[in-house]
Amino acid sequence: MAKAPALVGGFELPAGPRLPRVGSIDAVALEERAATLAKRSIKRESKVQALELAVRMMDLTTLEGQDTPGKVAALCAKAMRPDPVDLNVPPVAAVCVYPNLVATAKERLAGSGVKVASVATAFPSGQSPTELKVAEARAVVELGADEVDMVIDRGAFLSGRYAKVYDEIVRVKEACGDAHLKVILETGELGTYDNVRRASLLAIAAGADFVKTSTGKISPAATLPVTLCMMEAVRDVYAETGRVVGIKPAGGIRASKQAVQYLVVLHETLGPEWLTPDLFRFGASSLLNDVLMQLRKEKTGRYQSQDYFTID
Repeated sequence: MAKAPALVGGFELPAGPRLPRVGSIDAVALEERAATLAKRSIKRESKVQALELAVRMMDLTTLEGQDTPGKVAALCAKAMRPDPVDLNVPPVAAVCVYPNLVATAKERLAGSGVKVASVATAFPSGQSPTELKVAEARAVVELGADEVDMVIDRGAFLSGRYAKVYDEIVRVKEACGDAHLKVILETGELGTYDNVRRASLLAIAAGADFVKTSTGKISPAATLPVTLCMMEAVRDVYAETGRVVGIKPAGGIRASKQAVQYLVVLHETLGPEWLTPDLFRFGASSLLNDVLMQLRKEKTGRYQSQDYFTID
């Protein structure tokens, strides 16, 4: 079993370098900065570039009990060619599905460059024994998943059992092998920005390749202040240790204007190096169509009806 990191004032990476202290988040200042950055506008000539970047950063997602192989096949087709009328619109980053549909997605996306992501570890509750979580993560990778989105045990975290949360992430990361691990914090259940920062640092210390806001199954999900809080944790880790970690806001991001706001906050907080699908993703189920509509409008000067785009 993995040894838990030291939790005296801050977190300590297994190899030795210390992560930044958790500290206390100034909620008023954090929310004010997020609101101020959200008001910034980008030049019109840059808007198409920003919208196309947002498409390339999307994890096109379906996580419903009524998901079928046919639905996933259609989603994969859209992921590879989001707008059949405009072949300049790039494919999305990944398609995210439940474990039993990974094989279907893998087959449909073969050779396209679009990744297959799968949720695991008793998504969305995280309320299963550790051995089952590890086994599920290993299984989805064996089925063909390139990326694994795990959920932390919020009950353990909120009751102060940080070592348990850390150990589970370490073991799931080991089970993932070469697959990328995104750790979902479910920030809407953590209660405070201090907890969001603490959970972000804990996940990073345990080996997360990405920290992700939410499952999309509760409200509130992703918000700009919460995502900014996580970005600042990632920034501070990079400054202290040189380690690069990605970020994924998910849930509640439905409009292209919101996507651009997140990109502005990302640029101002972490810099242009993070403006890549390798380090930033949107968890999207309804965002893509609005971005496609805005792209058509920017390129043609005319608004396009949403009826021209498939419903995911």
